[in-house]
Amino acid sequence: MINVLFFASLREKMKTDSLQLETIENETIGELKQRIMNSKEDWQGTLANNVLAAVNQEMVGDSATLTDHSEVAFFPPVTGG
Repeated sequence: MINVLFFASLREKMKTDSLQLETIENETIGELKQRIMNSKEDWQGTLANNVLAAVNQEMVGDSATLTDHSEVAFFPPVTGG
């Protein structure tokens, strides 16, 4: 299992703060994002653009591979001014 967390506006758009998902061997962050978006019609496109990801509290790109018991966090980019 992997634990997936959503923060800020993503949590609001998806109407949940977390998911528990079965681990798929050698799945990447990009593939996980697609799997999540495909799981509910309301979630289509929510993770497609400008979404940052961290695995076990380390920033990663879409090509990062997941392992069982990973914690994955998705959040929108932070802007300042």
